[in-house]
Amino acid sequence: MTEPKVLIVIPTLNEIAHIEGVVERMLGEANQQTTVVIVDGGSHDGTLERVRQLSAMHSKLHLLQNSRRIQSAAVNLAVSHFGSDAEVLVRCDAHALYPNGFLGRLLESLDTTGADAVVVPLDSVGTTPLQRAIAWVSNSVLGTGGAAHRAGRMSGFVDHGHHAAFRMTTFQRAGGYDETFTHNEDAEFDCRQRALGAKVYLNAGVRVTYYPRATFGALFRQYFAYGVGRSRTVRRHPRSLRLRQLLVPVNFVACTIALGLSPWLPAGLLWPACYLAILALSSLQFVARYRTLSGALVGVAAAVMHFAWALGFIAGLLFHRESVWHPQSNVPPPLRAASRGRFERPLSW
Repeated sequence: MTEPKVLIVIPTLNEIAHIEGVVERMLGEANQQTTVVIVDGGSHDGTLERVRQLSAMHSKLHLLQNSRRIQSAAVNLAVSHFGSDAEVLVRCDAHALYPNGFLGRLLESLDTTGADAVVVPLDSVGTTPLQRAIAWVSNSVLGTGGAAHRAGRMSGFVDHGHHAAFRMTTFQRAGGYDETFTHNEDAEFDCRQRALGAKVYLNAGVRVTYYPRATFGALFRQYFAYGVGRSRTVRRHPRSLRLRQLLVPVNFVACTIALGLSPWLPAGLLWPACYLAILALSSLQFVARYRTLSGALVGVAAAVMHFAWALGFIAGLLFHRESVWHPQSNVPPPLRAASRGRFERPLSW
């Protein structure tokens, strides 16, 4: 069986603690036709120096500078430089751990399912008490609303998931990532590729370990940006909005109104009281489950995630204009034409 030509792209920004492990994992599983590209957004913690050292030892490893700094631009840049003859695009996050056989299992999923893209679940872990609490929330329904790619254990075709592998023609025909998105570029891209006939397969057996933010401030900024990105996505692709996503800003608005009207309508405080009770009970549940007081931070972490996402969503509605995307009239131009092989097939337009 002919080995496919694979392009692995790893966007980085100050990832000295994780970059070597990710690179070694990918190079260790790479076939003779694999190219690994680090696309750095301006690291100043030693990441660049270490990548240059590694690239001097491995001919398959290359480094690009990403002046845009964001991940969407990083992946597009790597594809434009190294994707002309690649059959499969694999996207990796430097801030993660990958299981044994990761690359081979992605290629097998593409081949056996006929999917155009393979996504995987994320399992968050932490090393400090606060980071562990954030990780527990991220893995729970309280934090994700039951999203299949965060807590799901069932493989199958899905609307969206954590991006792992694409047929290169799929990625290019859909126009690549929209570089105006700093966050949620993956979900927006999934809307476009599915509208063009692509199938997205979640392989629940290939689970990636992710390290979440370690402070409340970083967590707030991250989820605020997620909310802005999601608000843009749902206006471009109205059918992509899910009930679990809508409930977050609805709860925020309801709590705000209830608190504001409490001097005249004290009964309205029942809504935020119920919400606080859910957070408190969740914290107690995690304290009991893991037998540590770190679980007491779960409710606070969940509130930060919910309110930051809601504020970002509302801010996106107020300050970002969007129009509905139509495949017939607004398909972005392909990044670059590529030869097709066993792992490449055209989308239906």
